[in-house]
Amino acid sequence: MSTAPVNNTFYADPKGLGALRHDARAQTPAAIKETAKQFESLFTSMLLKSMRAATPKDSLSGSDQQGFYQDMFDQQIATQISRGKGLGLADMLVQQLMRNSASAAALPAAPVATQPPTTMSWPPATKADFVQALLPAATAAGQKLGVDPQTLIAHAALETGWGKNMPRNADGSCSFNLFGIKAGSSWQGPVTNSATTEFRGGVAARETASFRSYASPEACLNDYAAMLASKPRYGAALGTGSDVTAFASGLQRGGYATDPQYINKLSAVARQMQGSTPEAIIARGLT
Repeated sequence: MSTAPVNNTFYADPKGLGALRHDARAQTPAAIKETAKQFESLFTSMLLKSMRAATPKDSLSGSDQQGFYQDMFDQQIATQISRGKGLGLADMLVQQLMRNSASAAALPAAPVATQPPTTMSWPPATKADFVQALLPAATAAGQKLGVDPQTLIAHAALETGWGKNMPRNADGSCSFNLFGIKAGSSWQGPVTNSATTEFRGGVAARETASFRSYASPEACLNDYAAMLASKPRYGAALGTGSDVTAFASGLQRGGYATDPQYINKLSAVARQMQGSTPEAIIARGLT
């Protein structure tokens, strides 16, 4: 009967421990048994070393060289002990590792993680979804402008029909331009051309204009807040808190909109949601 070759590797050094971890991953009975023995060898060596350290040394005969050879001797003793019946630690480890291996094999395969919805899934299916999607970025923008975030969301809802009527890029992708912000000469980012309704002398007319294009709704809200804060003509709209009428009046006086009914329209949208959570909006039937 042939016997397996004796492995005299000592596993107290980093390379030995790395090999030990590698063997444990194999999860075969032979690898598990060998790993358990090697752990017991390591434990036994540490135990012997601890006992040596607790033993008083002879100041006349003790030396660093003697300590070195004692360590080597202890390592060999630990290896030989683990090759026999050992201390019983290896057998307990084998049983535990085999149970863990069987349990892991019995588990169903983990489901593949699905990607969360991205900005490409826009527009949101409901008005409540629209509010919930914009609320974090609108809150940050509202803090910069001194305006209630729900007022800003109402503004986006009015401009885009709750996210359903945003300008499209040439490839058909969404521009995420939530506020109908046109691309003037100072704009250095992407641009898309789209039809829009403008009022000239109180008369509505369809025109084609260039609009800013954004990578996400959050990018649009950041730019929107920066634009309003940087242009003095919109100063009356800033710091209006939850006063939607004051905010809308400030925008219109600054030339943001040409629709004579703009203040009334924005106020009406804001009243639908002011002080409401997405859940409350659903309860009102605004889906």
